Amino acid sequence: MISFILLLCRFFTIAICVTDQYVLDDKVGLGRVFDGIGGLSGGGATSRLLVNYAEPYRSQILDYLFKPNFGASLHILKVEIGGDAQTTDGTEPSHMHYENDENFFRGYEWWLMKEAKKRNPNITLIGLPWAFPGWVGHGKNWPYDYPDITATYVVSWIIGAKQYHDLDINYVGIWNERNFDSKYIKLLRYTLDKSGLESVRIIASDNLWEPISLFMLLDQELRRAVDVIGAHYPGTTTVLEALKTQKKLWSSEDYSTFNNEVGGGCWARILNQNYVNGLMTATISWNLVASYYGELPFGRDGLMTAQEPWSGSYVVESPIWISAHTTQFTQPGWTYLQTVGHLAHGGSYVALTNGKGDLTVVIETMTHDHSVCVRPPLPAFNVTSQNTTFQLKGSFASLAQLQVWRSRFNFKTQKPTFFEKLSPLKLSDGSFTLNLGEDEVYTLTSLTSGLKGSFPDPPPSAPFPTTYKDDFNVANPPFTEAPDFADQTGVFEYHINLTDPGPHVFTLRQVVTQRPVTWATDADQTISVIGNYKWENLTVSCDVFMETVKTGGVFIAARVDKGGQSVRNAKGLFYWIFSDGSYKVTNDLAGQAVLAEGPSGTRAFGWHTLTLSIKGQYATGLLNGYPLWKNAVVLGPKNGWAAIGTKSFELAQFDNFAVKAE
Repeated sequence: MISFILLLCRFFTIAICVTDQYVLDDKVGLGRVFDGIGGLSGGGATSRLLVNYAEPYRSQILDYLFKPNFGASLHILKVEIGGDAQTTDGTEPSHMHYENDENFFRGYEWWLMKEAKKRNPNITLIGLPWAFPGWVGHGKNWPYDYPDITATYVVSWIIGAKQYHDLDINYVGIWNERNFDSKYIKLLRYTLDKSGLESVRIIASDNLWEPISLFMLLDQELRRAVDVIGAHYPGTTTVLEALKTQKKLWSSEDYSTFNNEVGGGCWARILNQNYVNGLMTATISWNLVASYYGELPFGRDGLMTAQEPWSGSYVVESPIWISAHTTQFTQPGWTYLQTVGHLAHGGSYVALTNGKGDLTVVIETMTHDHSVCVRPPLPAFNVTSQNTTFQLKGSFASLAQLQVWRSRFNFKTQKPTFFEKLSPLKLSDGSFTLNLGEDEVYTLTSLTSGLKGSFPDPPPSAPFPTTYKDDFNVANPPFTEAPDFADQTGVFEYHINLTDPGPHVFTLRQVVTQRPVTWATDADQTISVIGNYKWENLTVSCDVFMETVKTGGVFIAARVDKGGQSVRNAKGLFYWIFSDGSYKVTNDLAGQAVLAEGPSGTRAFGWHTLTLSIKGQYATGLLNGYPLWKNAVVLGPKNGWAAIGTKSFELAQFDNFAVKAE
């Protein structure tokens, strides 16, 4: 009988049902100013494959992310200031590999920021370093020993963004998820001001609420220097010391969750409850778009998925539409009402206004099933179906109707529906009643601008081509990296040999010669992976050119099983030649598990062609077309990527790369 009554209450308003009352009123005072919802490209190389998509698919993906009133309609784009080091899923190139080197066209973050700005001229841009080139730390893994050098390096990136790309960077961070240094933060503020960048604000410390909040309370100069306290994965809560600073509070990195429907539910809860519980006025998703090989760490932890440029396939995942529930009906500069909070039977609601009589209310009823889907886990909530009545007062009392948008996850029963426009809701004496079920998101708004954008279906998913070639003969490459290569340690860039009139004028060159100030555990070798992780039997070939006498070395590889922060422990089959005239075949990137070795006659500053063939348990290697070793027994793994790389942080070139897989 009770379940029958609950079912009736779900669809009808009857006397036996209990209706919970909530008031939305701006006359009792307003809350904090809303700063936006955003995504993070970087930390690291998470947009690596996006740039290689052909049109129109690449522009379609960008529209879903940034175009106002279309998809996610993001307000904020945060990018990594590349530091030549592994920062989760790959390396991103620095604008200054060396102390006297500046190049503001490396990588793809400049391009991405310009594409975002093209779609939304008002988008907020943020830069944050994860790592630094080795020269910044003078060989030490600590950039704060030379704070003046570090500050100048970061400010040069901001100046270059404006000078070369007409991009105004709005905020800059310190060092991602690492200890902060008060002296450095103050010096960074001084260097920004001295460079005419007073409008660039500082976020700190992109880690935890503490101890930065306490330091700011005790240090007035530090408090003046920091504009936003940014916390990572705060679990929707803040701390008293952060509130006492009276600074803006942001979840400057959040979500980090597999982007299926469960991930979308996590995102819905985070976006509301970061403010309800923690008064955070901006939330930024790691990551923006899962555009890296899915077998790398945190595969598909983006707002949408675009990891097949070779096929053109991409997937608009549920977090895109959950973002739209907030982003399409608010803007930075709107203000939260004080009357926000939790629903009596689980879930939460927020309300925002632009101060001109417009109102947007976002309601979520995510269940306890999603309590362990973020870092750290959010608290569990038991959510049940509930009747809710909202009474509008103050500036909103005269509103006659609200537009309604709804998403239903339907985890237990039906197919989910996302960002569905319903009939307008008529108000009676400034009030409305909703019958809320589990795992739903509603937006009720006075705005009429929302749109669920769409394109024709993209091409179907397809594996990486089994036959692949790249001669790197691109005179004016649109990006500095070759398509589909994913650098895991070191940086591999297009290179032009101006002194070489032969067949190797255009090559791919590994350019990092000093171990960076690292964020993750980079390998001692450099490596860039490519292809299909499921490849087992294949032939890899490449022309190689060592530029280090006596101690230099390069390799090609197959069945490489690890990347990202685990790259140091990568296994596979690695075929090495060295500039001292030797070769080696190993079962690991570290070069310790030796399967074969001997003389090769190879030297630096001469081109050599390496060919590695592997089938089942046996492998053979050719040097310049002739067998150098054969029938090496492969101990494992059974599958993985192809790869190229160097023995250490050293200059080396690669040309005419080819793979043929069975």
